Amino acid sequence: MKWVTYEAGAGERTGILDGETVRGLAPGTTLAGLLAAGALVEAGDDARRAPTEVLGTDDVRLLAPLPRPVSIRDGLCFLDHLRGCHRALGRDESLHPAWSENPGFYFANADAIVGPYDDVPVAPGSTMFDLELEVAAVVGTGGRDLDPRRAEEHIVGYTFYNDWTARDHQLRDMAQGIGMGKSKDSAITLGPALVTVDELEPFRRDGRLAFEVSASVGDRELTRGSLATMDWTFGELLAYVSRGADLTPGAVVGSGTVPGGCLLEHVDTPDLAAFTGWLQPGDVVSLRGEGLGETRQTVRPARPVIPLRDGA
Repeated sequence: MKWVTYEAGAGERTGILDGETVRGLAPGTTLAGLLAAGALVEAGDDARRAPTEVLGTDDVRLLAPLPRPVSIRDGLCFLDHLRGCHRALGRDESLHPAWSENPGFYFANADAIVGPYDDVPVAPGSTMFDLELEVAAVVGTGGRDLDPRRAEEHIVGYTFYNDWTARDHQLRDMAQGIGMGKSKDSAITLGPALVTVDELEPFRRDGRLAFEVSASVGDRELTRGSLATMDWTFGELLAYVSRGADLTPGAVVGSGTVPGGCLLEHVDTPDLAAFTGWLQPGDVVSLRGEGLGETRQTVRPARPVIPLRDGA
């Protein structure tokens, strides 16, 4: 099934995509609530047999399938992405041994979720605004200290994840040395749908999802890659993030960026300030993938920066 959250003039609603229609459930039903109650399969049957409303996709505004997830973690499971970023920054492309010991991840901002067709303003004060092509797994069954061989059984489905990033803010975050801060908190796209694992089973090869995804800015395709090239699998990532910590239904866990899936990796000079290809107001950014659909968003101007202190 392809689960969506949508708006058609009467507040947020939840339903399933069925071709060119949305089959909606009763007002007050949310995807997060269905996941928490373990009631997704039954609700999907209800939506197919006896929906509360049936609307054309042109008559609804699709929101993020989980507009307010209980938590978000973003992994880094494609190590070639990290090597590409090091190369762009003029650094040694060899990686610290820690990257082969466990997948890296950080906690992201669950209040920054935007829908698959929402406009996205540049982060305030940024002149180096970037996209990141990712896929997120959504937890359906909670757990703790998961076995990496079985952890994927806790995933209910997948959705696109665009981790919009202010690279200039990121350089400052890295200088402070306490993790991702203002570089990562302005927007995260989820959508257009939460695609359940059974829908994507035809793409499974040797224990991995082997479907292609791509990112474009305007008419230019930035990259195309496959989830089959993940250095760390979703099962390994979920096992690691659940080590000594609870994963709850509705938690979102990002894959990290598909190699080449951000503008930073396409910088062709060590002088980052000389790169002129950062996102600009009016740019249209799209993520596409077999089974997952497409996001399409327009970049808008940043809001003015309010100084923290006089003269600063």
